[in-house]
Amino acid sequence: MGKLDSKVPSGPLADKWTKHKNEIDLVNPANKRNIDIIVVGTGLAGGSAAATLAELGYNVKTFCYQDSPRRAHSIAAQGGVNAAKNYQGDGDSVYRLFYDTIKGGDYRSREANVHRLAEVSTNIIDQCVAQGVPFAREYGGLLDNRSFGGVLVSRTFYAKGQTGQQLLLGAYSAMNRQIQRGKIKSYTRHEMLDLVLVDGKARGIIARDLVSGEIERHSAHAVVLATGGYGNLFFLSTYCMGANVMAAWRAHRKGAYFANPCFTQIHPTCIPVSGDHQSKLTLMSESLRNDGRIWVPAKIEDAEAIRAGKLKPTEIAEEDRDYYLERRYPAFGNLVPRDVASRAAKERCDAGYGVNKTGEAVYLDFDAAIMRYGREKALTSGMKNPDDATVRKLGEEIVEAKYGNLFQMYEKIVDENPYKTPMKIYPAVHYTMGGLWVDYNLQTTIPGCYAAGEANFSDHGANRLGASALMQGLADGYFVLPYTIGDYLSDDIRTGPISTETTEFDEAEKAVRERIEKLMSGSGIHSVDYYHKKLGKIMWNKCGMSRNEKELKEAMKEIAELRKDFWENVKIPGTAYSKNQELEKAGRVADFLELGELFAMDALERNESCGGHFREEYQTEEGEALRDDENFKFVSAWEYTGEPSKSKLHKEDLKYENIKVKTRSYK
Repeated sequence: MGKLDSKVPSGPLADKWTKHKNEIDLVNPANKRNIDIIVVGTGLAGGSAAATLAELGYNVKTFCYQDSPRRAHSIAAQGGVNAAKNYQGDGDSVYRLFYDTIKGGDYRSREANVHRLAEVSTNIIDQCVAQGVPFAREYGGLLDNRSFGGVLVSRTFYAKGQTGQQLLLGAYSAMNRQIQRGKIKSYTRHEMLDLVLVDGKARGIIARDLVSGEIERHSAHAVVLATGGYGNLFFLSTYCMGANVMAAWRAHRKGAYFANPCFTQIHPTCIPVSGDHQSKLTLMSESLRNDGRIWVPAKIEDAEAIRAGKLKPTEIAEEDRDYYLERRYPAFGNLVPRDVASRAAKERCDAGYGVNKTGEAVYLDFDAAIMRYGREKALTSGMKNPDDATVRKLGEEIVEAKYGNLFQMYEKIVDENPYKTPMKIYPAVHYTMGGLWVDYNLQTTIPGCYAAGEANFSDHGANRLGASALMQGLADGYFVLPYTIGDYLSDDIRTGPISTETTEFDEAEKAVRERIEKLMSGSGIHSVDYYHKKLGKIMWNKCGMSRNEKELKEAMKEIAELRKDFWENVKIPGTAYSKNQELEKAGRVADFLELGELFAMDALERNESCGGHFREEYQTEEGEALRDDENFKFVSAWEYTGEPSKSKLHKEDLKYENIKVKTRSYK
């Protein structure tokens, strides 16, 4: 069991990042023109990194499996992006954002990285406003803020319910400028299939043209992986259908350690599963918890009547409703962190209070907010004693201005009007805090291979706070990686172009072709989706919101058996070297079948409950997560040794010198 060097600089926490930038080596502009960088993934982290690196003068190649960088899953982010601007004057600061993020992650994240994230968060807003991102503004024209879970201030900047889309368009416009200048070569509809190492350093990738099926070689002096998370391991998730772990897992198999794979976020406000026909789930933004109140019937007979279709939620009196988050966590109410809200919803549904046909849903109700906003609008409009219908109409208009696109999306999917009847929500897989292990410079354990955004593990510990994913992706891409990668590349100014006509590229391409041919050689009994769904059910039932030793051991065994069956019996129609979407899916599911076993083993190894990792054996009398700081205050970083179940564990001990580690409470 080895120890890891995170390369965190010495000195006071608040000075580390500035000191580090002052001391690392740089590459002068003339030399940058001779250095190539590959960026895999063009969402917020990859797109912002590619644009910034090209602006600095490097030659950049970008790769994405979508038909345009604009279609990266970052576009689906709804609620907002955090920054410690304190525009509301409500006591926010860089330190408070740092503290909230550490506490929200249940004291399982690296202190120095999180403080740097909080520091550069303020730059993100300035950068994006300069790009023209249309953040929401108050009546006086100043940027507006709203609250998200796990905090007591309003620090979230937003663009209605489509913040990710607007931020991605900003990064994409910056990329386009560099594409037109010839500094970025954009390879769309391409998928990375392997990482190429030369003398132990990342020097390129093997990619597949998803339109023609051709296998291509691409070289560079460094490779940046910004390919997002692995939540589609569970089959049903809020991720886009194409999201996968292939790039990160290929790097893992080549020597990059995989950190904390079991730290997965279950988002509390998603549209519930409606049947076996579904292939994905839909998120309802956490921003809705600013105004929506979460409840279930207080009486079990009312819940049973609702499930039977004999009672409507609007017919239940206020005193017969259980606003269970407000009851259990009065200080934070409906804005507790996601892991806390998700477990509380599961507990109520498991106790028989669920409100849809499957019994797995709770209500998110906007009636109180509509009436509150309506009364305020009536008063400011000079209306005296308006009737309830007028107040409701005014309130609905304000709620529509805040959340209209989210309400419209809900109504289209569920066919219920959320202005008139409460939304039904239930937790679903939404984000992965685990990922490739990186040091302070965002470099993996492979020299020259970097990981940014959700693809790395570094900032969120065991639970990410809402609106922090966009913050991390943009911080890594715009303000961290462009500095730190130069320290590594300063040794490559005399290296010259990296050739693809070498033994290392030959061997990597040969291995890729052999894997494709092995996938195509299955006996053809079951489809790729058949295996993906079976894997998803194992993961959700035994490695989902709650886990225990018995079921984790069962999951490892079942996943290993399923993986063996997959390689023997998967059916992939079409041909290997042409457009073949089933082959694309098969490669991704093959990697999920390995990651799933490592995920279960990581959860089994961590004998504590923290954040999104909830072991049933380790909980308080009140059902809250019970951490073990004495034995498990570390990052689990797994080294690939040939089989997931035989992976070697390395530990990075976590030290908190600037905050007091204590029981996480939101009461």
